Amino acid sequence: MFRHIPLILKNSWRNRRRTTLTVLSISVSLCLLGLLMALYHAFYLREAPPWQARRLITRNRVSLAVPMPIYYRDRIRQVPGVQEVMISQWFGGVYKDSRDPNNFFARFAVEPEKLFVIRGEIRVPEDQKRAFLAERTACAVGRRLAERLGFRLGDRITLKGDIFPVDLELTVRAIWDAPDNDEVLYFHWKYLEESLPPARQGLVGTFSILAERPEDVTRIAETVDAMFRNATVQTRTETEQAFALSFVAFLGNVKAFILSIAAAVTFTILLVSANTMAMSVRERIREVGVLRTLGYTPQSILGIILGESVLISLAGGLLGCGLAAVLCAVVRNGPIAFQQIRSLSVDAGVLATALAVALAIGVLSSAIPAWGASRTPIIQALRHTG
Repeated sequence: MFRHIPLILKNSWRNRRRTTLTVLSISVSLCLLGLLMALYHAFYLREAPPWQARRLITRNRVSLAVPMPIYYRDRIRQVPGVQEVMISQWFGGVYKDSRDPNNFFARFAVEPEKLFVIRGEIRVPEDQKRAFLAERTACAVGRRLAERLGFRLGDRITLKGDIFPVDLELTVRAIWDAPDNDEVLYFHWKYLEESLPPARQGLVGTFSILAERPEDVTRIAETVDAMFRNATVQTRTETEQAFALSFVAFLGNVKAFILSIAAAVTFTILLVSANTMAMSVRERIREVGVLRTLGYTPQSILGIILGESVLISLAGGLLGCGLAAVLCAVVRNGPIAFQQIRSLSVDAGVLATALAVALAIGVLSSAIPAWGASRTPIIQALRHTG
């Protein structure tokens, strides 16, 4: 088979326009397929990083929009295996113009003295950390968010309340770094609590829990929910990764949507490639007859035609994966609604799957016409004029 490689390469490039267009069509389709597979991997197959494996989120069992009593925090803290519990309240609000999606970012009211324990991966200069802890109206901003919106130490940030009937005046006292989830603004929960009317005080949206060991996570979640099962306000406790993924579910069955689109794209590529290979083989029936007279076996001819198709498909697949990697980088570095997008990439698993699909398309699209051509009788092939 290897001695036929020069012939395969020459035949693949004999009709340059058709080969180029076929490679481009396959590459565009594989680019979309690669992006879809990267999304699926980022949402559903990515393992939680070590610093996230010990964290859980507790919220109201009915809805995230329904708050819980603040005294739940102390009861959760008493569960064996719990290292720390922190109030984490989504503030929402409006920064500047809400019509500009670039102005949207996560804003959480937290207990600042516990923040750097719960999120141990955060790195911040010690002087900035002390300034953030000491000032009630201080806020800490993630590095990526600060660079995107031009925040600097000492800047004043005004958040106009929508969920909460208060406007907050915050001062940037710390800019922190973290491996992921670094487009977040944190400020003092007590500042928010003291700004609210008495009827809305003493209630929180979520509790962030840090387990002592990753092995304790499942047991802690079950214990916490069992503790409040008969309470007026019941809870739902899940890993931080599962909690983040629950927001994706608001869009519907995203998993089925991604898989169905990927299947449709694959089927379309197969049709395009099959049509191209059928045309190519039909034009070369007489050449097949000549090769047969020169002593080429049907198996050799079958291998040559399949090799041409696989070569073209793999070329399109490699180009498509390169385009998908560029597209993933563009999406990853733009404004995002889901933190999982930050891990969007064409990694080894996605690359291997995309190339396997390209290989399968190359074989399947040419199998039938190649088999028919290789089995055509010599006299009939030499008489062929199509």
